[in-house]
Amino acid sequence: MRVIEHLVKTLRDSAIFNPEVQVAPSCILWPDKDRQWEAVIPRLQSELAELLVLGEYTPENRVGPAIWLRCVIAGNAPDVTLPADQVPVFYLPGVSRQDLRAIEDCPDLLKPLAELQYRGVIWSQANAKDWTIMAFLKSDQGGMGLDVAQDNDAKNAMQLALYRLLDEELELLKGKRLDKDYFNTLLTGGDPVRDLLQWLDLGDAFQTTRGANEWKAFVEVCKSQLAFNPQADGVLAGASKLATREGPWHSVWERYSEAPKRYPNIPNRIRQCKPPTFDLFVTADFAGGWPQWNEEQEQRLRRDLMGLRDLPAHEARKRLLELEKAHAPRRELVWAEMGEAPLALAAKHLAVVAEVTKTALVAGSVADLQAGYATEGWRADDAVLAALACVDRAADVDAATVAIRTIYLPWLEESARYLQKLVDGSAYPGGRIAEAPAFYKVGGQCVLFVDGLRFDTARRLSAALEARGYQVAEAMNWTALPSVTATGKAAVSPVRNLIGGSDDCDDFEPRVAATGQSLKGGYHLRKLLNDNHWTVLDRTESGNGQGNAWCEFGDIDSEGHERGWKLAKHIDALLAEIVERIGALLTAGWTSVRVVTDHGWLLMPGKLPTIQMSKDLTDNKWGRCASIKPGASTGERLYPWFWNPHQQFALADGVSCYGKSVDYNHGGLSLQECLTLDLVVTRSGGASAKQVAEVTDIAWKGLRCTVAVDGQYANLSLDIRTQAGDPASSVVVSVKPLKDNGTASAVVENEELQGRAAFLVLLSATGELVAEANTVIGGG
Repeated sequence: MRVIEHLVKTLRDSAIFNPEVQVAPSCILWPDKDRQWEAVIPRLQSELAELLVLGEYTPENRVGPAIWLRCVIAGNAPDVTLPADQVPVFYLPGVSRQDLRAIEDCPDLLKPLAELQYRGVIWSQANAKDWTIMAFLKSDQGGMGLDVAQDNDAKNAMQLALYRLLDEELELLKGKRLDKDYFNTLLTGGDPVRDLLQWLDLGDAFQTTRGANEWKAFVEVCKSQLAFNPQADGVLAGASKLATREGPWHSVWERYSEAPKRYPNIPNRIRQCKPPTFDLFVTADFAGGWPQWNEEQEQRLRRDLMGLRDLPAHEARKRLLELEKAHAPRRELVWAEMGEAPLALAAKHLAVVAEVTKTALVAGSVADLQAGYATEGWRADDAVLAALACVDRAADVDAATVAIRTIYLPWLEESARYLQKLVDGSAYPGGRIAEAPAFYKVGGQCVLFVDGLRFDTARRLSAALEARGYQVAEAMNWTALPSVTATGKAAVSPVRNLIGGSDDCDDFEPRVAATGQSLKGGYHLRKLLNDNHWTVLDRTESGNGQGNAWCEFGDIDSEGHERGWKLAKHIDALLAEIVERIGALLTAGWTSVRVVTDHGWLLMPGKLPTIQMSKDLTDNKWGRCASIKPGASTGERLYPWFWNPHQQFALADGVSCYGKSVDYNHGGLSLQECLTLDLVVTRSGGASAKQVAEVTDIAWKGLRCTVAVDGQYANLSLDIRTQAGDPASSVVVSVKPLKDNGTASAVVENEELQGRAAFLVLLSATGELVAEANTVIGGG
């Protein structure tokens, strides 16, 4: 029951009578000499249709003089209608019980009500005194029996917060100490820390959005709980205390850290303050609240990364690992979440590049290189993309580029040259079409071709699919040489045994073996597929799961040629689209989707090295491969074309390009271009099995909720919803996967929801609800 409901009940109960010895009271008189209740009377009138007020004649508000109130009782006031089943209540502001009793001395305007004290009842305490707010809250005889502080500060705060108090649940007030802090906090909305952060963010505009009483209460709460006076000290003093994070301000900082983007002006407020002097060895724990310190650290890291260009690769790798250790704590600060620590974020991935490239892939056989790259080497390529995805500003891009070129480019060059040394003609594991086995079975297959799905990006795709609950089987393949789409796409098609290469081809484009028609443009490849019972699906079709199907989706290669190193910023979005496409195909009824690709690629910010080849020697020259004119003499190493061993071509040495220097290219011979992954994706065999998991602990810190889970919590995620079964009712910033130890944390996005009942739900990788638990947002 809410306080207002208890008040209404108490008022109405005062009119209860014994019909055997009494007549029904004509009204309930509510005297209030000090006008303590006057501010909430309009609110009470919304609950009490029978409540009328003594005052100037305004019948539309149920207010009028004493004689009018008498007319209402007599049924002679046509301008007001009262409920027939309730006794009228007359609120008398400025009038005491004693005023009514002293009829001779009371004002003439009040005298018409005097006799009603005999025909009606007076709502008063058991001791016949008028109900004050304090008495009603404290008394256990007709009041609420609450523990209320009686000092003047508490009384003043109580008076101001009365209209908010009316909507509080009475049961929640039992056992609480209602003092000035409680009433002030109630008046400010129940969340003083949120209000403080909003004040720091909005400055003077905050006060203009609050009433005088709310602002006064806000100031009093800050003085009491933080020993800080917003009105006297000002916003910048508060910003400085927030950045210092000492004493009670530590909890304010923790709250700010949960959702810093909600308060976009606070960083600049702190920048307007003079920070303490920081020495070289100050830690993030001490200085992390100051954006100025973070900016100094970013500048220092930028200089240190630029300085790597003067070091040999092995020394640069060692130095990078030191820098990562020094700057890693900054990734936990709000400045990283605000996008103000890009190099600290990039350092994590650059350290992976440094660690992986310590081991050069320059020993053993081709099989040894394949094993080394598939186990660890690919992580360097992946980390380069991740590092580049962190930086935007030109100076930061330059710093990351220097680091990458210093430690990654030599490793890339050495491994490519060693592979090229091992591969001599027919020694290339990708072989030729005459040696290539058929790897498609007949019936029930859906093949998805992705242009340019490099090994490391295939691993990312595989992880994303597994996170969605799919099973993924991986198989390594070597692309057809040269590693370009013209050659490679046909080589992974299910009709490759019907394709060949002519002796006069200089563009690496094979032909239909039976007719000699070129596959350029794709028409004849699609016709060949259709003629051999393969349905070709366009980008919007998913088929029906019957027979065989070929479809194409996700053109990573064209994005790379267009964007250069900036492909790193878009790769995850491209892969997410591919995940959705695979999901649609499986939903359409295909039992599995086989993902194939034509080639990988090299990516190097600051451009790949170049070598020159005379135009007189070539018929056609692409980025890293060239057709040699018949009879031309060249020192370039020649390789047989996959589709026709009599047709040979040159591949650029190392990781160089022929002619124009670019960030992104392919067509040559390197692990990154030639070793690829096929993925066979199926629905998880256990996807329909019910996981058994239980939420064992729920802890709220502000609007951040941390849970612990027992049972089968692998691949589960945490969401918080107002309706357990409705994903659209989610209230968190983002759904969070459970960690390996069975815990997860999620932040509620809307601060206005604090105190509202909600559900914690655990979701499977496919979005199925596995378990739920009740909670109250913010705790309670």
